[in-house]
Amino acid sequence: MLTTFPRLMLDHAKQRPDAPALREKVYGIWQTTTWAELALLVRRLACGLAHAGVKRGDHVVVVGENRPRLYATMLAAQALGAIPIPLYQDAAAPEYTFPINNAEVAYAIVEDQEQVDKMLELRENCPQLRRIWFDDPRGLRNYNEPGLDSIDALVAAGQAHDAANAALFDSEVERCQPEDVAALFFTSGTTGNPKGVVHTHFTLLDRANAGKNFDHLSEREEVLAYLPPAWIGQNIFSYAQWLACGYVVNCPESAATVMIDLKEIGPTYYFAPPRIFEGLLTTVMIRMEDASRLKRWLFHRFMEVAKRVGPTLMDGKPVGLASRLTYALGNFVIYGPLRNTLGFNRVRVAYTAGEAIGPDLFTFYRSIGINLKQLYGSTETAVFVCLQPDDAVRADTVGVPIEGVEIRVTDSGEILVKSAGLLKGYYKNPAATAEVLSADGWYHTGDAGFLDASGQLKIIDRAKDVGRLVGGPADGAMFAPKYVENKLKFFPFIKEAVAFGDKREKVCAFVNIDFEAVGNWAERRNLPYAGYTDLAGKLEVLELVRECVEKVNADLAADAMLTGSQISRFLVLHKELDADDGEMTRTRKVKRGYINEKYQVLVDALYGGKTEQFIETAVKFEDGRSGSVSATLPIVDAKVFPAMKKAA
Repeated sequence: MLTTFPRLMLDHAKQRPDAPALREKVYGIWQTTTWAELALLVRRLACGLAHAGVKRGDHVVVVGENRPRLYATMLAAQALGAIPIPLYQDAAAPEYTFPINNAEVAYAIVEDQEQVDKMLELRENCPQLRRIWFDDPRGLRNYNEPGLDSIDALVAAGQAHDAANAALFDSEVERCQPEDVAALFFTSGTTGNPKGVVHTHFTLLDRANAGKNFDHLSEREEVLAYLPPAWIGQNIFSYAQWLACGYVVNCPESAATVMIDLKEIGPTYYFAPPRIFEGLLTTVMIRMEDASRLKRWLFHRFMEVAKRVGPTLMDGKPVGLASRLTYALGNFVIYGPLRNTLGFNRVRVAYTAGEAIGPDLFTFYRSIGINLKQLYGSTETAVFVCLQPDDAVRADTVGVPIEGVEIRVTDSGEILVKSAGLLKGYYKNPAATAEVLSADGWYHTGDAGFLDASGQLKIIDRAKDVGRLVGGPADGAMFAPKYVENKLKFFPFIKEAVAFGDKREKVCAFVNIDFEAVGNWAERRNLPYAGYTDLAGKLEVLELVRECVEKVNADLAADAMLTGSQISRFLVLHKELDADDGEMTRTRKVKRGYINEKYQVLVDALYGGKTEQFIETAVKFEDGRSGSVSATLPIVDAKVFPAMKKAA
């Protein structure tokens, strides 16, 4: 049915006024906002924005964690025909300059003092930014800046404006049409300035409903909204589908309480990028290392059973009686308590997206009874392109094209998508729009892949990142860096990796250790260290990482297509890759080109046969200060295995 976000919100308020719409944990207690309360809040906020001068077509920046009143402000802006622009709350102030100036933003609604300070810092470079409203007043009592006020004051002004203009809100909502622009999402900008992706109410809701129908979602679902609202993945799950389905969105108290809140809520519908699942698995493995010998034995014994039997049971396929009984015992002793510890006891559907997930990581969760599936999509496609059916989930695919989607693969291997959920265009960037949207409506994803015999889509890597080895024994072999990096990141000791090899004779890699996991490992071995740089350079740690690399190489040797991508040499970086240092996007995707350029001396050392290399790197600290970190990094050779021949 053709509709808009504000109309859906009002429909829920009319049909289920007392049902919970949003929950937020405040000082350890969950506070509920019903649909009726939300509708009243949105009405007053919309009238307050109108009183402040916000009109149809204006852009309104929204910055903060997931907070019910920030969600309400997005609905209020849309009710007036204005366009909310969610931005990443952990970005440094200068990162907001381009989006705010590009979209000519005059209004900002932010969460707290930190975000207010950023906006005030920007005013010199963004003079049109004249009004700023904040949700949390802590620390802001003595601020006396022009145009700065609280959301409470906005609500009060809106209540008075509504009393004087009773027909305003309803008439503005009625004017909103499905083809009106609903939101502007800025891409992560892995190469150059971010691009503003324009989506309408129709494009977002078309895909939200397609996902709803595919997984039979209803108003009974519980969702935990803990990822940045600026990421379209979080936005589609906790905003577009929230309004399409009418389920409950739960907002954690803070990033530090997410795991506790996850267990308290017990979501039924869960979404996270691979890095979250990697982090959860690392936590599990650290706890198991600290467990008693008996518990470790039981864990590893039953995990062997789980990997053999669990995925088959999850797919609804027959399993022998003995295996079924052993798995049931494992579920009682290990898997059930583990799901409960992770907060996944009630999960009916869990998705991962954003980048490829390692097959071993994927299989781990499905083997313990969590219905983890992969989806394929992007900001430009409103997320939902391919989803995995419950009875056909495989680690090496991202599912089948869902309702309303067509997929075509070009001769060069690039995936093209056509659906009703495609972006309207890039804001003020017709040249970039023309590059990705063909005249006949096909979107060029930039991903390389193919549809297999069962109709499921396989993604190899970003098309621009897939390369070939040149010279040496693996001359001409395909090189897929993301595939190699994901296999490395399955190990709890490796947090991030960057592989190099295109147009080179062999593959080399940078590795970031997981400071918590490796620190725990070092402490159990009485290995002293003084921070990340010191720990990363320990010979024992280098040997630990070498074991991980060589296990990956052994796996790659069995893959006829990627056997040439085995890692010959690696080094452990002296610092963690960081978005504040420009090395990653805010969604934690590595900026491969930037890293190659920034650490060219290290790349040259890897390929030049050196055994160590000194490096000094500028860094930005959390408080905004700049500094540097330096180290002499050992370069380690890894064993490369001969390609395994398939049995005749």
